[in-house]
Amino acid sequence: MKAFLILLGSLFPLLFLVQLPIAQGQAINAQAQQQQHCGEDALPLDCDDIYEQGSVTDGVYLIYPAGPNVPVPVYCDMTTDDGKWTIFQKRFNGTTSFFRGWNDYKFGFGRADSEYWLGLQNIHHLTLKNKYELRVELEDFENNTSFAKYADFSLSPNAISAEEDGYTLHVSGFTDGGAGDSLSYHQGQKFSTFDRDHDLYVQNCAALSSGAWWFKSCHFSNLNGFYLGGAHLSYANGLNWAAWKGFYYSLKKSEMKIRRV
Repeated sequence: MKAFLILLGSLFPLLFLVQLPIAQGQAINAQAQQQQHCGEDALPLDCDDIYEQGSVTDGVYLIYPAGPNVPVPVYCDMTTDDGKWTIFQKRFNGTTSFFRGWNDYKFGFGRADSEYWLGLQNIHHLTLKNKYELRVELEDFENNTSFAKYADFSLSPNAISAEEDGYTLHVSGFTDGGAGDSLSYHQGQKFSTFDRDHDLYVQNCAALSSGAWWFKSCHFSNLNGFYLGGAHLSYANGLNWAAWKGFYYSLKKSEMKIRRV
């Protein structure tokens, strides 16, 4: 079964964050030209910087978490809970496969105007430079919504090499917005994919759960699991947040977003 899942993941085409529709591409080009006139000091690190530069509407913008030569398209939520949120995971229709290998999760995949993952390395760069809070927003197929907030979020903040450290999750300070806490269980765990097993279980949790996550033995949340469209018979391999909907319900939407504190 594990071999089948690994083969399945390898067949999905790669989608890159730089693939943007023409209209949004033109908007980003205009932003980039404005930033060039302002110099390197004006290059935004995250959506907080974008907001401070005067862009206060939701949408796709360029940020520079790894430096001035590496622009990264990202979706900024400028309205929820006073805005300035940098979204690093977004799912809402199942059009993008999240059952992918280590390199895809390291560098990012998908489209910033659609479903995407920003990339572990980019997330690490962001949380290394500033202190961030995390907001996890969820929606089911009955249009019920909930969220969970965490006052402190970072990946491998003290590591010489974040990748060698497995992009270890540091999360604390839970506040309940109706979703319950399905992430604190994963505190201190390394990120795992079907081709890079860092969990504590005897088998590969990423393969068993059809996802990629900071698995332990194995999970209470699996937001990168299969998009199964609501209730499912298979155990814990959907877009699951156990504290809210259990292990047999795959959510319609999820967004993971961070903001400076």
